[in-house]
Amino acid sequence: MKVIGAGLPRTGTLSQKVALEMLGFGPCYHMVNVLTDLSLSARWEGAMDGDPDWDDIFGEHESTVDWPGAFFYRELAAAYPDAKVVLSTRDPEAWEKSMRSTIWDTIYGTSPAAHISQARELVDPAWREYIRLMSRMWAAQGIFSGSETRPGQLAEAIGRYQELVQRNIPEERLLVWSVGDGWEPLCAFLEVDVPDAQFPRLNDSKMYNDRIVDASLMVLKEWRERGGVEAPAKQHA
Repeated sequence: MKVIGAGLPRTGTLSQKVALEMLGFGPCYHMVNVLTDLSLSARWEGAMDGDPDWDDIFGEHESTVDWPGAFFYRELAAAYPDAKVVLSTRDPEAWEKSMRSTIWDTIYGTSPAAHISQARELVDPAWREYIRLMSRMWAAQGIFSGSETRPGQLAEAIGRYQELVQRNIPEERLLVWSVGDGWEPLCAFLEVDVPDAQFPRLNDSKMYNDRIVDASLMVLKEWRERGGVEAPAKQHA
């Protein structure tokens, strides 16, 4: 592991993942890994419960951004003392707005997309396990633990979190950075050349919602074709 992303989800982490891979620090582990293989949720539940084998969890990945990896940034920084840490940041109010329309909504919301996800929970044990993991991680991080949140609560929470990371990681090992900063500070920190390409800027919110809705609808369609029988629980490696 060479680069540890400590930034919370919804801070441009998908763009950061692509950027790190373009710079030669790939593959980069990201929540996309878990969403495309829900059986990985069990490994991360285990990491929360005990003493994880990080080399086994990350395998060939040379970097990690977004959750679930960023949740364990302190443990990873200790396990990989030569790795550099990048804290991706975002305006707190913009972050709260993005969170409420994506991750929080998926878990606790009442939008059509949230209801589709909740319907999937009824028929897909792997999705129930993933939602349980996400609920547990957000509560453990002290960001939110249920549907009862007041306006501004999430914005305050990310501010506290970003200050905490800067206290926990030595200054010489940490880059506080946002997607808007682009290549130059990131490349200088990682000691690599600036690529002759535009910095990747992906619409992560749209991709997130499309992924959740499309995958849930596909599972529900398969459930209906099975005659309304719940999907069997997957075996975990």
